[in-house]
Amino acid sequence: MSMQNTTSSSDFILLGLLVNSEAVGVVFTVILAVFVVAVTANLVMTFLIQVDSRLHTPMYFLLSQLSIMDILFICTTVPKLLADMTSKEKTISSVACGIQIFLYLTMIGSEFFLLGLMAYDRYVAVCNPLRYPVLMDHKLCVLLAAGAWLGGSLDGFLLTAITMNVPYCGSRSINHFFCEIPAVLRLACADTSLYETLMYTCCVLMLLIPISIISTSYSLILFTVHRMRSAEGRRKAFATCSSHLTVVSVFYGAAFYTYVLPQSFHTPEQDQVVSAFYTIVTPMLNPLIYSLRNKDVIGAFTKVFACCSSAQKVATGDV
Repeated sequence: MSMQNTTSSSDFILLGLLVNSEAVGVVFTVILAVFVVAVTANLVMTFLIQVDSRLHTPMYFLLSQLSIMDILFICTTVPKLLADMTSKEKTISSVACGIQIFLYLTMIGSEFFLLGLMAYDRYVAVCNPLRYPVLMDHKLCVLLAAGAWLGGSLDGFLLTAITMNVPYCGSRSINHFFCEIPAVLRLACADTSLYETLMYTCCVLMLLIPISIISTSYSLILFTVHRMRSAEGRRKAFATCSSHLTVVSVFYGAAFYTYVLPQSFHTPEQDQVVSAFYTIVTPMLNPLIYSLRNKDVIGAFTKVFACCSSAQKVATGDV
């Protein structure tokens, strides 16, 4: 009996990654390794920011929120993908599909806004360093982070509700490894042009708002840096912003392709590659980019590692 006939009429079938059957084992191992590194790196980053007083600053508070979003983001898609790669049953219920859509939309939307707010934080740090503690106090940081989470969740609620209420008939096979809206809508048996226009408009606005903040912030930063007479001051300013700009370029580039570029420029193969990059690889890259190029984070890690080593020696009586 075929899989199509053994599943509930409301279930979807995730066809998974377009991988040669002989390479499934290798791809599974690579994805699992990336997943473990991503979750571990983000947990370590969050832990260091919590325990080291030197990292109790607005920039690192916002960075801890980014790490939490990345953990939830990668956990939304990868566990199901890994399970499907080792199972003949690749079904996902309509409810589970809706939850997956809501979670990844919420995480990606929240990261859009958070990266914009992090650019504003860098603007204040570089252009108004003396007023930085006042302009970016803890209360404001909490409100900014809450606003990012709220903005992402509103986007998730709106688009998920509409997507799951579109009538689906005929094939229930999603040519993707998770329930991403463009792939799901290809199964609709009704005209979705109005909804696709709404989704396109919503995504453009979700991108334009933070991109405007980022562009304005970095334009003012460049103007301020250009006026600096000290070469050391310029170096520090660029070092402060380079990690954030790298993360922004990677994340927004993938999102622009998926949600802004017209569907005529898409193919299922390209969509899977881009989606795999921003849902699997990006959550791993973000903490590595910020930690490997950040002396404060490396110093905090070294300090915690030294304390753990000393405690272990005391416990084993090696001192």
